[in-house]
Amino acid sequence: MKTIKNTLILVAACLVIFSCGNSITNQEATPEGFSTIEKEIKAQFGDQAYFTDLVIAYDKSAGNMVSTTVTKEPESLKMGEWTCIQGAWKQTSEVTLEISEGNKAADFMFQLNDNINLSKLGELIVESKKRLTEEKDIENPTLDMALVKYPDNGDISKAEYSVMLEPENGGTTFSFYYKINGEFIRMHY
Repeated sequence: MKTIKNTLILVAACLVIFSCGNSITNQEATPEGFSTIEKEIKAQFGDQAYFTDLVIAYDKSAGNMVSTTVTKEPESLKMGEWTCIQGAWKQTSEVTLEISEGNKAADFMFQLNDNINLSKLGELIVESKKRLTEEKDIENPTLDMALVKYPDNGDISKAEYSVMLEPENGGTTFSFYYKINGEFIRMHY
């Protein structure tokens, strides 16, 4: 009876580990896939979390990896740098912000909501792949990295999404920049 109980606990633990790992690791670089990643980030940090940066990188062997600096209490001026590799979240360091007097820490941070969201970033990855295929005749480009670039001065009008793509078998990285509303800014390589 004890062996059956231990086996059931082990099976349940494996299901939890693999289900969490697959929710970020194996998501495609599409609006739907990145929406699922956003849900996992919110599950980890809460719907009201504040971020100063958010990067999703892709590696063929490890899948999607997330790196972020986040806090639940912006006015505490304490943030944590976190990474998620193969579905496992780990805090890598603590950060203390310095804000000039008269400013609010939250003004220099963003939240995942209607203005900034990963579904839009996934949409821009799809658009960038199409643009790269059409303009540079590169078939099947793959995601290298996608990120939210939030300005240090907190001016949301200067916030950007960045998408970095590579040819399927490696090579030159092509970077695409978009305003938060999705408007194309530029491409460079």
